[in-house]
Amino acid sequence: MILFPAVDLKNGQCVRLEQGDMARATVFNLDPAAQARSFAAQGFEYLHIVDLDGAFAGKPMNAQAVESMLKAVTMPVQLGGGIRDLRTVEGWLEKGVTRVIIGTAAVRDPDFVKAAAKKFPGRVAVGLDARDGKVAVEGWAESSQVTALEIAQRFEDAGVAAIIFTDIARDGLLKGLNLDATIALAESISIPVIASGGLASIEDVKAMLAPRAKKLAGAIAGRALYDGRLDPADALALIKSARAAA
Repeated sequence: MILFPAVDLKNGQCVRLEQGDMARATVFNLDPAAQARSFAAQGFEYLHIVDLDGAFAGKPMNAQAVESMLKAVTMPVQLGGGIRDLRTVEGWLEKGVTRVIIGTAAVRDPDFVKAAAKKFPGRVAVGLDARDGKVAVEGWAESSQVTALEIAQRFEDAGVAAIIFTDIARDGLLKGLNLDATIALAESISIPVIASGGLASIEDVKAMLAPRAKKLAGAIAGRALYDGRLDPADALALIKSARAAA
């Protein structure tokens, strides 16, 4: 299980949104590179970045901030937000992103995702953000009529590295992960699933390490890390000991 610290970028700053609402943003750090270095120093092994402005615009909007973070740390980075074509995928991978996360285009243009995953095996993840069971797109501004499972199943044999499943109703609100829905998804597909949205405390980390969650590949932590509700040292020690015992 990997715990991914999240850096959400808006106007070049590190922010956290509540339920994906750009009007409900809290700025936590004006220097994304410094935030990335802080997470590296705390011992995290994989960084999760989202270009929020890019998700709405449909193209990268915080490239300078992302590039500064790539230069600041050596750990692998996964990046989502505004990645809608092969040229953008290639551009980010060439700049040092380990894997890209495709969200809106996974709903609108599944053939693009399959082409990207085929060209860059193991380096393309799909972000599925659900509201009331249905996947939302365009930076969560619009809801589709398809479920996360229906979309995930489209990519079963496509070489997709992971599915990142976010419960929008919980995101940024510290209500705890929606493990029931996330585990149900993980048990229905062969692609590794990463939980996202609402991770609030060490109890969520313990729940991720419970036997029923053994199919989950990881979880993303955001606000709980920024406001001190989740101690990085405690969380990472728990994960380390669970790995040693496995």
